[in-house]
Parts: sequence; C-alpha cells; structure tokens
Amino acid sequence: MALEIEPIGTVVGGREEVADDYWGGVQSVIRLDPRFPLDVVRGLTDFSHLVVTWHFSRATPSDVALHARSPRNDPRWEPSGTFAHRNHRRPNQLATSFPRLLKVDGLDLHVTDLDAVDGTPVYDLAPYFAEMGPRGEIREPEWPGEMLKEYWAEREG
Repeated sequence: MALEIEPIGTVVGGREEVADDYWGGVQSVIRLDPRFPLDVVRGLTDFSHLVVTWHFSRATPSDVALHARSPRNDPRWEPSGTFAHRNHRRPNQLATSFPRLLKVDGLDLHVTDLDAVDGTPVYDLAPYFAEMGPRGEIREPEWPGEMLKEYWAEREG
C-alpha cells in the first residue's frame, strides 16, 4: 500500500547548504501552508520543542543505499545497515528533528536547531511530549557520539 501525502509547510531561512555538522544556533521558520486556519497552532506556544518530519528534498533516489556501510564512510567505524543511520540514504528519505520553538507568528513557527535547509518540505509536526520520549535506559554504540560531536556546535565566523 502506498501512502500519498502532501507537505504541510516549508522551511524558510536558516542554512542554504547541506552539511554534516555545525547546526547549532541555526534559526529558521517553518511556514505552514496558508490553507490551514490559524487554529491549527493554538496552544503550541506552551511547548518548548517540536517533533518535525521532513523530506531530504535535495537527495535523489540514487542516493538510497540498502546495504551496510561505515557511518560517513569513515573506516574507523564498523559498517552498519541503512536503518542504523539517520541520513538521506533511507528508502523514503524522511527525517525527524526536534527543534526548539522560539515563537509562533500566525502560521510561521520560528525555531532553532532544525537541521533542515531552506526550502525543505515539512510533512508533519507535533509538540514534543517528554512523557512520550524514550523509556528506559538509552543504549547506543560509540560511533554516533564520536561522529556527531560537532553536529550541534555553532559555526564560527
């Protein structure tokens, strides 16, 4: 069964170039489709963070990699499968991010730390509920921490 969905909005501003690191402090706007009534954002300002599902729209189907490979192609890290990565090489090329909501201005949601570039289609969003976050102990291998140590760093200059 195929699912057909349309974007509910677009990322405006922030970064223009796709990059692996230095997303910290990047501010952008999630501009919701004007066909929505203002009521869709009512109460959203009570939340600090959002859960945003977006599309790697600058990727192509040929980027999908359905095999094990080393993260960022770095041989220091053991190869792992497609679903052990969080990048554009996934079959549906969708991503989930957790930006901080700065303010709501009409249908414009001002956020920081959204790691999607200007023009990215947004397919869904919701407030982040701590009660629905991970339960139990969080476990992961060492490579994500090593690989992402500069991910949320702020770019100098």
